[in-house]
Amino acid sequence: MSQFPDYYAILGITQNASQEEIRTAYKKESLKTHPDRLVNATPAEKKRATEKFQAVADAYYMLSDPTRKREYDSLHASKKYNERTTDSKSSYTFFSQFFGNGAQAAQAGANQQPDAEGVFTDVFEELLRPEVERHFPWWAWLGAACGAGIGFIIANLPGLMLGAFAGNRLGSIRDAKGKSVASVFNELGGSQKAEILRALALKVLGSAL
Repeated sequence: MSQFPDYYAILGITQNASQEEIRTAYKKESLKTHPDRLVNATPAEKKRATEKFQAVADAYYMLSDPTRKREYDSLHASKKYNERTTDSKSSYTFFSQFFGNGAQAAQAGANQQPDAEGVFTDVFEELLRPEVERHFPWWAWLGAACGAGIGFIIANLPGLMLGAFAGNRLGSIRDAKGKSVASVFNELGGSQKAEILRALALKVLGSAL
């Protein structure tokens, strides 16, 4: 393996990070790198962002499971500093070889590399859940009314301009008979997704990106 992906460096954590610290780091890095935040990006910029987003998901997938983490740590310790890289392209090669045969292949099944959007969905639901659950059933109407001002679902971010449509759609989650936050989010347009992701990044990271 010519290049070894340093998943600790990709997530910006140390090897003795707890599982909670690993999850928190993933939340931050996934929001920084999510390609849907780039509305007016060129195809090349979108491709680079997608690769980074995938590498962050790979890092979380590997380090969030104790068994996979032990196997990864063994390989990590065998690599010199200059053999490790944060280059996102190295992650695909690593997964192909790590899950390429033997017990690892049986464990991984057909999915050699995690689906980045699938990994993100779980965390996205977690980030928005407090905002969703604190409101009353009539918040679909209120979402449309205040969406243009502050974005109803993320109402604790004063001044945020999500737009009435995004506010209404996300505000209708409870009225959608069990429809998940992520599924409603995926139905929105690109610019609305970008605004919501920026709002979450502002909430989690504490600064505009």
